[in-house]
Amino acid sequence: MNEEWEEMRVTACKAEGDYKLWLRFEDGLEGSVFLGNLLEIGAFQLWRDVREFEKVSVDPETATVTWEGGIRLDSDILYHDVKSNQIQHAGAGEPSPAC
Repeated sequence: MNEEWEEMRVTACKAEGDYKLWLRFEDGLEGSVFLGNLLEIGAFQLWRDVREFEKVSVDPETATVTWEGGIRLDSDILYHDVKSNQIQHAGAGEPSPAC
């Protein structure tokens, strides 16, 4: 099956403990992704100082997450990561929170 990817815009984000990033997308999807696995890659080494990681924001023009120094993460990849995390946790016996 050929799935079309629709660009999902980030509407809110917040740094959480242990290099997790909480995100909300324009369609209401919310969730967290772990980004600590990026710490050894080029510009992401700046995040070793967790205060730098916590400076995340949403670029109002592109609706992507960004940090000082030009670090940007693709919102489509983040969206699919959040969605995949929710699918993995589905069926754990806990009801999904209402939007």
